[in-house]
Amino acid sequence: MSETAANSVTLRFLAAPTDVGHSGSVDAGTVLEWVDKAAYAAAVGWSKSYCVTAYVGNIHFADPVNSGDMVEVTATIVYTGRSSMHIRTVVSSGDPKGGPATMRSQCMVIFVAVGPDGKPVPVTQFEPSTAEEIEERDHALARIKVREDIVQAMNAQEYTDAGTAERVVLRFMAAPTDVNWGGKVHGGIVMKWIDEAAYVCASRYCGKDTVAVFSGGVRFYRPLLIGHVVEVEARLVYTGTKGMHIAVHVRSGDPKGREMNLTTYCLTVMVARDAAGNSVPILPWVPVSEEDKRLHAHARELLEIRGRAPGNRLPNHLLAGGAARDTAQDTATELRRRSPAS
Repeated sequence: MSETAANSVTLRFLAAPTDVGHSGSVDAGTVLEWVDKAAYAAAVGWSKSYCVTAYVGNIHFADPVNSGDMVEVTATIVYTGRSSMHIRTVVSSGDPKGGPATMRSQCMVIFVAVGPDGKPVPVTQFEPSTAEEIEERDHALARIKVREDIVQAMNAQEYTDAGTAERVVLRFMAAPTDVNWGGKVHGGIVMKWIDEAAYVCASRYCGKDTVAVFSGGVRFYRPLLIGHVVEVEARLVYTGTKGMHIAVHVRSGDPKGREMNLTTYCLTVMVARDAAGNSVPILPWVPVSEEDKRLHAHARELLEIRGRAPGNRLPNHLLAGGAARDTAQDTATELRRRSPAS
């Protein structure tokens, strides 16, 4: 680990063969585990207190990390609230024998500092001093309203057995090896479980190998305890030209009882790949039940909300359809100049 500034921490390590998953490269879930650890180090270093993951959003996976790569995960605090720290993380990797590192993924992580009683405690306020820091701060502030809209839209949905879409449920026990520094399950481990469940669901639907390209709205509602029964439910809610949007709920509970509480929720976008690793089109999913139709509309709403965030845009399949034609021409032109969203 190295510190590049008072508000920034970089973790460096070699990607091991044991980090390679079903995709043939390092899985998105493992990358998210690294991201959570780097962001935690930055948060604890800044707050001088134990911290918990509250939210992870706008995670784009640009390129895979391969076994043997030299990996750098840089976590930089760009904005602070009363007890929260907004941390921009960038994952880069390259040949350890030399040469430039390539950016593989980036996202925003929010940690909250807590005291011995588990309640939030104030943190030192971060004051940006350079043009770049001010831009990053403003970018984080602009996303607050978008994040609130996403959380509100996600919380308003109900998932029942009335849905007919592809659905899988993974069940297991939270093991001692999953523990974090506070004695509970590491947030990065939870995100790894989310990636695994989304992979199974998407691959079953399309009958092909799949890989995550985006994950958003990862909201941590309550801690997950070691020794608890864990249930990770993944359900298809929407398809684009190539992407499969998978809603994932993580629940847990004491094995001596029957009550299961929601701990984490997010939406992950998976794409199908051919033998050469190229993304390929999939058959569109057609909603059947009323719940299917509601969740399908919900997924489209999330796409439109995220499209309003700085640097984002609507996906191509919506730009080509009626949603794009309803957008003012100057807005559409600006959207097309930006890099594609997943």
